[in-house]
Amino acid sequence: MAKYLVTGVAGFIGRSIAAELLRRGEAVRGIDNFLTGKRENLTGLEAMEFIEGNLADPAVCAAICDGVEIVFHEAALASVPRSVADPVATNLNCVDATLNLLVAARSAGARRVVYAGSSSVYGDSPTLPKREQMLPNPISPYAVAKLAGEQYLRSFSRVYGLETVTLRYFNVFGPFQDPTSQYSGVLAIFCRKMLAGEQPTIYGDGEQTRDFTYIDNVVSANLLAAGAPAGKVAGQAMNVATGSRITLNETFRILCELTGYRGEPVYAPPRNGDIRDSLADIGLAGELLGYKPHVDFREGLRRTVEWYQSCRDGGEKL
Repeated sequence: MAKYLVTGVAGFIGRSIAAELLRRGEAVRGIDNFLTGKRENLTGLEAMEFIEGNLADPAVCAAICDGVEIVFHEAALASVPRSVADPVATNLNCVDATLNLLVAARSAGARRVVYAGSSSVYGDSPTLPKREQMLPNPISPYAVAKLAGEQYLRSFSRVYGLETVTLRYFNVFGPFQDPTSQYSGVLAIFCRKMLAGEQPTIYGDGEQTRDFTYIDNVVSANLLAAGAPAGKVAGQAMNVATGSRITLNETFRILCELTGYRGEPVYAPPRNGDIRDSLADIGLAGELLGYKPHVDFREGLRRTVEWYQSCRDGGEKL
């Protein structure tokens, strides 16, 4: 019987959490509908029980939660531009899916749900760094959906006693992130294009900043959140990031060094729903979880480029 459930397990964050749990010898069940996840991401996870299904279906949620103690809820339609183009699909795959999962987890007697929140809930207020006590001000439909999920988790903790923890991710990147979609993360797209000698596009003037967070830091935070005392973390939301920021222009220059790219970027108008600057205060996660980032941005970027290069060398289509 699986102790852990990972939703969105064919996505790069879910896949990374499941891989670490399996490495530790844990019993894991995973689910994905492959709307954005990749079947090839399941390679190496053969010891995991896998179910293909959609969290928008309450019956599927009931089945996957049976016997599970801890849920890592990573499944989402995670893209600001995609949510602007199709807010209904974002609501279905983020809000409806999360509520269905919470109902099923409670009914099945699961102890804790750890939720992939988003820094997008803070919106575009000029105040930096972003702290959890700040009033949310979401801009995009995606940000609204992620905030709704947070509120449902908090409600289920208060009303039903289900232990819930929200981790607000800041610009996660790393191996297994899909670089092929227009909705992919900026670093995944940059790596693919620059390794191929293609010109990347920067939306805006490039001076916007991000608190880019390497995947290993996020995995660490999730496992800490799963094991932290309920009295400290139940019903809480906290930032998961590095507590530092960098401009996209500077990021591009570092990637030039790492990839050998010699060209310049294309600059295009800013995209609707994107925020200007992002920087996290990670003090609360440190206090409640003992979290601290183990891999800084430059080292994470080096590892990421190395992984994408190995995929290219191995003949995989990126």
